[in-house]
Amino acid sequence: MGSHTKNLLTVKSIAASKAKKLRDGGGLYLVAKGNGRYWIFAYTFAGRRREMGLGPLHSVGLAEARDKAEDARKLVRQGIDPLAARRVADEASPKAITFGAYADDFIDAAVKAGRWRGAKTEARWRNLLGSHAKPLRAKDIASIGVTDVVATLRPLWGEKQETAEKLREAIERVLDAAKVEGHRSGENPAAWKGNLEHVLHKPNDLASRKHHAAMPYANTPAFMTKLAKIDGVAARALELTILTAVRSGEARGAVWSEIDLTENIWTIPADRTKAGKAHRVPLSDQAVTLLEDMKKKSVNHYVFPGVRDKKPLSDASLAKALSAAGGSTFTVHGFRSTFRDWSTEIAHAPREIAEAALAHAVGDAVERSYARSDALERRRQLMQAWANFLSSK
Repeated sequence: MGSHTKNLLTVKSIAASKAKKLRDGGGLYLVAKGNGRYWIFAYTFAGRRREMGLGPLHSVGLAEARDKAEDARKLVRQGIDPLAARRVADEASPKAITFGAYADDFIDAAVKAGRWRGAKTEARWRNLLGSHAKPLRAKDIASIGVTDVVATLRPLWGEKQETAEKLREAIERVLDAAKVEGHRSGENPAAWKGNLEHVLHKPNDLASRKHHAAMPYANTPAFMTKLAKIDGVAARALELTILTAVRSGEARGAVWSEIDLTENIWTIPADRTKAGKAHRVPLSDQAVTLLEDMKKKSVNHYVFPGVRDKKPLSDASLAKALSAAGGSTFTVHGFRSTFRDWSTEIAHAPREIAEAALAHAVGDAVERSYARSDALERRRQLMQAWANFLSSK
């Protein structure tokens, strides 16, 4: 058979062969290299023998390799070197955008637009997408798939769970933005629902909550009794934090102008909430009593004034009060989980009401309509029931 015989290979013969080099004819070869097999087009141009790669077998099938080889042969016949033509085409076509470059631009744009409050959020994103997402940074953003995302998350998963989950969310957001801007297509490989949830299983709740250890709700009434006996502003701030299920920073930074003791509502302004939206907190009778006591001792605009003049309480002061009342193995933030568990298991509160009470962003349209009306009266009943439970003997 002459060298002009073409199409010698079949998909079956390729699969069955272990040979290092297979010839399809017309200069097209399949060559084994490392762990993969690659298509090569060999040709002679201007008296020199040359080889051009046509891609790996796992992404370029036999038919496509033949098409590519035929295109290259046409160029040779026209007196054009296929390798030189490819170089020119590469230089003319826009360079592939790497994940790292796009992620950095994404952060810069968010900072410029004032989308994040404070330098802390920016630093966290830069750390997540800079050091933790390192395996993705040099990759073409268009080609990132589930295997790439999983390989990036695996080392942290179950070890530094909170970081791993934040990293997954950050990667998902960046890839979503890239799709909107036309740099990607298809499903988001970093999406959790219906995707990564089948590959990466969340560690059981207790393990994943290590970082915010939550007191079991059955123990909280006895704890509140002890806490009431601890003197000082920090102990009162911790009491209000638990009664209202707010974040500790929201309680520590509370100022009197936010509190309406005639309507029994505390409105935390948008710039002091994590979600960046104002959060209305219905105040239970117990919370109102506590606030009225604090009002009598008021020294400045802070509800819980710190030791230093005109400064709120420090984060550590609440942890100290928690410890003094015998809760040293738990965290202040954990009481939000305690409240959430109690809402589901004891109060049987609808999910969207419990989530709204925690000022969490909620999902579907039904929940968002609750969020818009913010379901204040239903939340008021829930917070009163929680306060009654906390003060039960």
